[in-house]
Amino acid sequence: MPFTTVVVDYGGVLTNPLSETFDAFARQVGISSDALATAFLAATERHGQTPMAALEVGAITERQMVERVAAELPPGDDEALAVLGERPFGELWFAGRTPNEPFLLFLRKIAAEGHRLALLTNNVREWRPRWRAQLPVDELFSVVVDSHEEGVRKPDPRIYRILLERLGASPQECLFVDDTKENCDAAESLGIRSVLFTDTDSAIDQLTEALRTPLINSPGGTR
Repeated sequence: MPFTTVVVDYGGVLTNPLSETFDAFARQVGISSDALATAFLAATERHGQTPMAALEVGAITERQMVERVAAELPPGDDEALAVLGERPFGELWFAGRTPNEPFLLFLRKIAAEGHRLALLTNNVREWRPRWRAQLPVDELFSVVVDSHEEGVRKPDPRIYRILLERLGASPQECLFVDDTKENCDAAESLGIRSVLFTDTDSAIDQLTEALRTPLINSPGGTR
């Protein structure tokens, strides 16, 4: 059985790295990246899960997420609080988010060769118009599984099972690309071979090799 389907993550794979977006966001609101990261960590400890995780399953709104983080900012960060109060978080976040054009070009190439593409993303209800405006979603992907629509996010195994059901595919048919190790590990535990995305060139090399190499359990397989 060859790989028939390539499943990709959104943020950090189809876009520039998360660290770049995070740093650009911090500059927009006028605080240091370290102070912002500390505020996110404090909010996580206070509420028992990261504010972004709660947002990505629709448990809280974007405004509630901002309130949780803003409450943990150091005293004196009035400018940051003012910016967060006046402009939507998503508007500021996406100002530092750009499409990964070389990887999108590669996906178009393998789609033209007959491979099916799917998108598995931890994402946010309020951001749907923004990220879909950046990418040729309907052109490229036959299936899109979005955490906020399902109420569950990676690395929970349930969201991978939802994906496989929508695809009508076995785990062995799929290659999964994500920039977070725990998400790749969760996919592997279900039998989905994964590529940990660290940079575009190495991800393309790994996918190209996997797509042209038979599986070990296929007739005449070499691995």
